[in-house]
Order: sequence, then C-alpha cells, then structure tokens
Amino acid sequence: MAEPAPAPLLCLAASGGGHLRQLLQMRGFWSDYPHFFVTEDTALGRSLAEREEVHFVPHFALGQARLGRKRAMLGGAWQSLWRSLAIIRTKRPQWVITTGAGSQTFVVLWARLLGARIVLIDSFARFHAPSGFARVARYLAHHVIAQAEPVGAALRAEAVFDPIVPSSAPPPAKEPLMLATVGATLPFPRLVDLVYEAKARGMIGEQVLVQCGDAEAASAPDVDTVTTLSQEAMQDVLRRARVVICHGGTGSMLGALEQHCHVIVIPREAGAGEHYDDHQHEIAEAFAARGLVQVAHDAKSLGQCLAAIETRAPLAVHSDYGALCDHLRHLIGPADTPQAQ
Repeated sequence: MAEPAPAPLLCLAASGGGHLRQLLQMRGFWSDYPHFFVTEDTALGRSLAEREEVHFVPHFALGQARLGRKRAMLGGAWQSLWRSLAIIRTKRPQWVITTGAGSQTFVVLWARLLGARIVLIDSFARFHAPSGFARVARYLAHHVIAQAEPVGAALRAEAVFDPIVPSSAPPPAKEPLMLATVGATLPFPRLVDLVYEAKARGMIGEQVLVQCGDAEAASAPDVDTVTTLSQEAMQDVLRRARVVICHGGTGSMLGALEQHCHVIVIPREAGAGEHYDDHQHEIAEAFAARGLVQVAHDAKSLGQCLAAIETRAPLAVHSDYGALCDHLRHLIGPADTPQAQ
C-alpha cells in the first residue's frame, strides 16, 4: 500500500519590506504546506507574526558600508550568521523560498549546507540587472526565477514571470485623504519634509497622514504623523486614500496601485545617503513608463505631479502570482504525495 508522505516544510525567507510583501502575495502556494517565515523585525514582520510563525534575523546589507556604517553592517552580519544557524538547525526545512535580500544570506547558506533545496526568486525591484543578493545566492540555489526578462537572461533563470496585470476591480470609495509613506525599513526625511512643505504652501488640499519610519519627524500643522502602520492599518488607509506619495519601493507602489490611488514616487538617492544604491530610480522609471505613477525629485517636480493628478484618472493594477505559484507547486510537488511502504 501507499500512504501520504509528510508534506515538506517550507522556509519563506525575505527582508522586512517589499521582499516580504511579495512572498505574502504568493499565499495561494505556500498556505498549502507547513511553513514558517524568516524576516526582519519591521512593522510588517511584527504584523505577520501575529498570525504566522515568524523568526527574526538582524538587518544588514553591503550597502551599509557605502553609507559609512561598516561597523553596523559587520555587527548585523555576525549576529545574523549565528541567529540564522539556530533557526535552520532547529526547524530543518526541506525547501527555502526566498526573494532576498541581504539579511537572508546566511539563512540560504545554512539551509543549503544542511540539505535544503533553495528556490531564489529575484526581487521585482530589479528590472534591468540582478540584485546583489541574487548575484551571490544564485550559486547556492537549485532553482532561479526572475520577474523581468533582462534579469532572467543575466541569471540564466529557469523561468521568468511578470506578475503585474491591469485590474478590473471596481475602485473603493475614496476620501479626501493623502498618505505619504517611507516604507518599512529605512527612514526618508527628505520625502517627509517635501510633503510638509507642500501642505504648508497650500499645494495639498487633502487631509494628510505621514508614516515617517523610525526617524524623528517634526510635527507640522494639519498633518497627522505616525512612525509605523500595521499591515491592517496600512490596507485600511490605502482603501480610503485618494493620493499616495511614497518612496520607490515596489511594495509601497503596488499596494497603492491595487487600491486605485494616484501614486507619486520620490525615489531615494544613494548619493544623499538615503539608500544603498539607486535601484529605486530604476523601479520608478519602469512604473512611470507603464503610465502607472508619476516621479518627483524635488519641491518643483512634486508640485507639478500634484497638479497633474487633477487632470487624469488613476490606473490600477494587481499582482497575479498564479503562474508563479503553479510553477513552485510543480517544483516542490503536492502537499501530500504517496510514498510506497
């Protein structure tokens, strides 16, 4: 006779912002298997931990050294090395599904050394060239998947999936509300200051809510400012907001676009110490080329974007990971597979 073998245990590994949001959007795949998450201690990660098994590892990235934070990078890497080993040695997953980034390096390394199979899905944040994480992790991965053709060619990926498709869903009822968000991982005072200035100059008529991250932000008249928003609170605000001003992270942009918001993107500048590189420019330009967002860099261009949204309707999209989920099921097999006695 044959009886079902235990379903393989999945480790779902991603840093704490847009990378994690991409894994969450693949719920149609991973919810069928026993699983746990490894991520960073961010608002999104903590919100996820309220309903899923989540293990936290410290944030670190090579780009921290370029920002003069070499000691923080080395400290985070050292802690992550041993924390990742403890998690993987205790849980012993059969598969690791990762979208990156740096904080998941040692999770992938230890899992590979302890016999797990690795699926690398390079982040949707890269359109023209692979991420630094993917350039390293590809040598540890059994399967490599990309989300843009140029990246797939560079990584010699086995498959490429573009998850962004137009939305046919009716728009939710909107309020005269603007959300400005810096994302889940890094502060972005320049974006906050630009929004405060625009509101003070009368360029923004809506009620304004600013999510400023861990950095301290001065209060501003007629603006509500919070450090973080839970995933549930963020979704509620996005459903109600007419306009979203955000950094150039894919998670922030897609979350707003899925809720039929006008989206204005202010990319972080590596030269100003706002991020580790200028990949947010690449993301913003790719979304703008599709007509999905407008891009601002300073007070003047932000004013132009604010004026332009009054003459256009928002374009809505949603993330369709169905084909990618089917591919992952094919790689891993069904949650229950017969095993001969």
